[in-house]
Amino acid sequence: MTQSHGHFLDAMQLPSGVTRFWLIRHALVEPQARLRLYGALDVDVCGDSLMAQRPYYEAIARRLPEDARWVVSPLRRTHATAQAIFEAGYGNRDMLIEPRFIEQSMGEWHDLPHGDLPRKLRQRAHDFWSTSASEQPPGGESMLDVCARVGHALDDLAEVNAGRDTVVVSHGGAIRAALSHALQVHPDTALRFAIQNLSLTILERINGVWRVVTVNELPAG
Repeated sequence: MTQSHGHFLDAMQLPSGVTRFWLIRHALVEPQARLRLYGALDVDVCGDSLMAQRPYYEAIARRLPEDARWVVSPLRRTHATAQAIFEAGYGNRDMLIEPRFIEQSMGEWHDLPHGDLPRKLRQRAHDFWSTSASEQPPGGESMLDVCARVGHALDDLAEVNAGRDTVVVSHGGAIRAALSHALQVHPDTALRFAIQNLSLTILERINGVWRVVTVNELPAG
C-alpha cells in the first residue's frame, strides 16, 4: 500500500492499518416506545421493521470490514441490531458491552410523552434534539455529559485497538457525541447532524488526531 502524503483518501477503498471506528445507530424501536422519551430505557426493536429491512442488513454486512472488533451498548436494541447484521451474512462475532456508548439518560423524564416535555424544560430545546446540550434532566445527564463519556470511550478503545477496525452499535445521541469529540465542536453544533436508524458514521484516529470519513451513510438495500 502506498501512503498518500497528508493521509489523503485517494483510493476507492479505505486503507488498512488505520485506527477506524464504524458507528452504527441501532434499528428502529417498537412503535409504542417511539411515542415517548425512551432515552436510555431498554426498549425493544420493531420486529416488523427488522424483517422488512433485511436487505439493508445484508448491505451493512457487506460494507463492514470482516476482521473488526464489535462493541455494543448495554441496551437490547443494539444487541438485536448487531445480531441482525450477523445473520444477514456477516457471521457471528463476540461483542464487548461498553456502558459509555449508551444513549443519553433522561432521568425522571424517561417515558414522558413528547408533547409533555416542553413544560419541563428550563432552557430552550435544541432545534434537532429534545433538549439543549446543557439541559440536564432531573436524575439524568446532559449532552455535555454524554459527550464526555463517549469521548473517553473512543480514546480508550482507540488505544486498545490501535491500527484496527472497530464496529460500535450505539445510539443517535451517542454518535452525535462521538462527532462532537472528533471535531472538537460544542455538542449543540454536533446535534445538527442527522443520524438515522441503521446509518453508518466512520471516524479515524491518526497520530492522535480524529477525523470524520462519513456521517449518516445509509445502507443501499
